[in-house]
Amino acid sequence: MQDKVKKLFSQENIRYFLLLNLGLFITAAGIHLFKTPNHFAMGGTSGISIIGATLFPNMNVGDFMFVVNGVLIVLGLVFLGYKAMGITIYSSLALSFFVLGFEKLYPMTQPFSNDTMLELLYAVILPAAGSAIVFNIGSSTGGTDIIAMILSKHTSLEIGKALLVSDFFIAAATLFIYDIRTGLYCILGLLMKALLVDSVIEGINIRKQVTIVSVHSAEILDFIMQTLHRGATVYNAEGAYTHTELKVITTILSRRQAMELRNYIRKVDPHAFIAIVNSSETIGKGFRHI
Repeated sequence: MQDKVKKLFSQENIRYFLLLNLGLFITAAGIHLFKTPNHFAMGGTSGISIIGATLFPNMNVGDFMFVVNGVLIVLGLVFLGYKAMGITIYSSLALSFFVLGFEKLYPMTQPFSNDTMLELLYAVILPAAGSAIVFNIGSSTGGTDIIAMILSKHTSLEIGKALLVSDFFIAAATLFIYDIRTGLYCILGLLMKALLVDSVIEGINIRKQVTIVSVHSAEILDFIMQTLHRGATVYNAEGAYTHTELKVITTILSRRQAMELRNYIRKVDPHAFIAIVNSSETIGKGFRHI
C-alpha cells in the first residue's frame, strides 16, 4: 500500500498532473476570454457550447460544456469502458470546471477590443498552446476526442478527417446563427488551429542534434558528460583529405545546452567541425518515454 501511494505521488506523476491542469487552464482561458465574447465557435465541445449558450440564453458556456462533456463521457463509458477512458474523464470535467470558474470570477460581457483579428489570434493561440501541452504529455482535453476514440474502435473511418469535417460544420453553422463576418472568422480560426497545434508541440519537443569532429574529443566528451550531464555516441572516423584518424561525437541537447557546448568548443578547439540540426522529437532515456 505504501509503495502504491509513493508511486502515485512520484515526481513524474506530479509533473504530469501539473502540466495537464496547466494546459487545461490555458485552453479554458482562451475559450472564456476570447472565443465566447466573439462567438468564435471553431468546433469541439466549446464550439457547440458557444452556439448552445446563444440559442439558450439561460445557460452559459461553462454549463453547456458540462452537459455536452457529460453526454460524451457516458457514451465513452458505454462504448469504451472505464479503463479506456482513463484520464479523459478528468480532462473533460476539469476543462468545463475551469471555464465555469472563469465565468464566475471574471464575467465577459463584451470582447476586450474592437480588433476582431487580434481577438481571433488569441482565441486560436491560447487553446492551441494549452492543447499542445496536454497532447505532448500523452493526454487529451476530452470532448470530441471521446468521439474519435469510439469511431477508432468501432469503425474504419479516418478519424482526423471525420473530426475536421464535424468541426467545419460547427464553424459553418455560425454563418447562419450569427452573421457572415463571424462565420468567416470561425472558419479561418479553425484552419489556423489545425496548423498551430502541431507547430506548438514541435516547438516544445525540439532538441538539437550536435555532431562534432575535433582533435580534442576527450575534453569535449568529458564536458558533455560531466558538465551538461548528457550522453553521447562516439565513432571512429578518417578524414577524406588528410586520412587522419579522428573521433566523431554525436549528442542530443536542449537549445541552452547546445549553446553552452558551442561556446566551450570555441575555447578548446576553434578549428573543430560542428553540425547542429533540429530534432523535432527525441525518445529515450533522459528525454521522452516511448
